[in-house]
Amino acid sequence: MSSPAGIEAVVIPAHNEARTIRAVAAGALQQLPFVIVVDDASTDGTADLLEGLPVLVLRNEQNRGKAASLLRGAHEAIERGASAIVTLDGDGQHSPEDIPLLLKAYRAMPGSIVIGARLHHRDRIPPSRYWANRVANFWISLASGYRIADTQSGFRIYPARALHATRVRVDRSRSFVFESEILIEAARHGIVASCVPINVVYSDRGRASYFRPVVDIARIVRMVAWRLLREGTLLRALNPMRLAGKKAASP
Repeated sequence: MSSPAGIEAVVIPAHNEARTIRAVAAGALQQLPFVIVVDDASTDGTADLLEGLPVLVLRNEQNRGKAASLLRGAHEAIERGASAIVTLDGDGQHSPEDIPLLLKAYRAMPGSIVIGARLHHRDRIPPSRYWANRVANFWISLASGYRIADTQSGFRIYPARALHATRVRVDRSRSFVFESEILIEAARHGIVASCVPINVVYSDRGRASYFRPVVDIARIVRMVAWRLLREGTLLRALNPMRLAGKKAASP
């Protein structure tokens, strides 16, 4: 599969998503013609269920985690000429029909990161995840220097420039840390994130989430605190006035 230069591509990292991956990929294809699925060493036949769909399937022989799979797919898309990468999860939590909402925001602010924000749907989100996300939002916003409405949503658009400019370590233990740290790194390069409201779906069709509210949020907070200490900006970041009035730009 090839792609014309300057287009948007969809990248879907997937690990054991047999129950949902075909519907997610097919839905993404209805919005954009260039879709990459990165099968992260699934054992349930995830890749087989994509047979017949015009998607590019990359397979990790060993489980590398969400972050490494996302980056592998993104770099493949960029090498094929994509200028922006739409990422969404393969478990059906994100609705591909919302891709145009993110694209509209991105085209209004090209070069920015766009995040599909979910926390306005508090009644649909498990309480443990909602409050874990709120904690993460505080710390990531603190380190980034402006308020970000949903720092944990994996439904995003990354400009190719952001992925080239940022250097964030990825491994299996940091799969959820990556999506937080890249926002901080991007801010250091003058790349901000804007958030647009999207739908959120938590159903019995998908497998249980790999996100562990206590463990993964603890890792995120530790990452942020270490960065601020290393940069010597912890006390300045904790200034209660720092984030006053500083919000991500709205499209």
